Amino acid sequence: MDNSKQTVVVTGFEPFGEHTINASWVAVQELKKLGLGKDIDLHVYEVPVDYQAVQCLIPSLLKQYHPQLVVHVGVSGMATTVTLEKCGRNHGYKGLDNSRFCPHSQCCIEGGPDCIDSVIDMESVCKRVTASGLGVAVSVSQDAGRYLCDFTYYTSLYLSHGHSAFIHVPPIEKPYSGVDLGRALQAIIQGMLNMLDQTEEKIHCQRVH
Repeated sequence: MDNSKQTVVVTGFEPFGEHTINASWVAVQELKKLGLGKDIDLHVYEVPVDYQAVQCLIPSLLKQYHPQLVVHVGVSGMATTVTLEKCGRNHGYKGLDNSRFCPHSQCCIEGGPDCIDSVIDMESVCKRVTASGLGVAVSVSQDAGRYLCDFTYYTSLYLSHGHSAFIHVPPIEKPYSGVDLGRALQAIIQGMLNMLDQTEEKIHCQRVH
């Protein structure tokens, strides 16, 4: 692996329930075709809609790649915009997964904080992407839904010390195509990486001075 490159892991989910084609994985596959630029090593994964599989997969991805950023993408049947989630929540997981299972404790990490925020300023990313004239509406949310999306996000935030993000996309053609969603992911994630770079530069300058 080229040490001069930044590593980013992006995940989408497998089909579940009424989502026989999961727009999140379609969008992530489109992003893979586009890439994030020559200096970014991009790895994409399809995540099972399964609580126990998520608890194994997230630490495995972090250990394997040591990414600068992990971005999870999920579908929301209620969404009409591409939605940036600010935080993940630890409690309230009652919905059954594709294996007809839910955690007995109904939480992600026993003893963990109720809510963990991403280190990414989602409001700023939203404003930047909207101002770029992408042609895809972007919004910000504080509730990722207490199902596998939220469960995955909280687990990832906890293990990555906040260096994770979650993006909800609407179903395909409601109103955006998979290609549109892929372009939106590219612009959003590049914006997130720029923000992380600026934050790290500020920290470095403060240490030097």
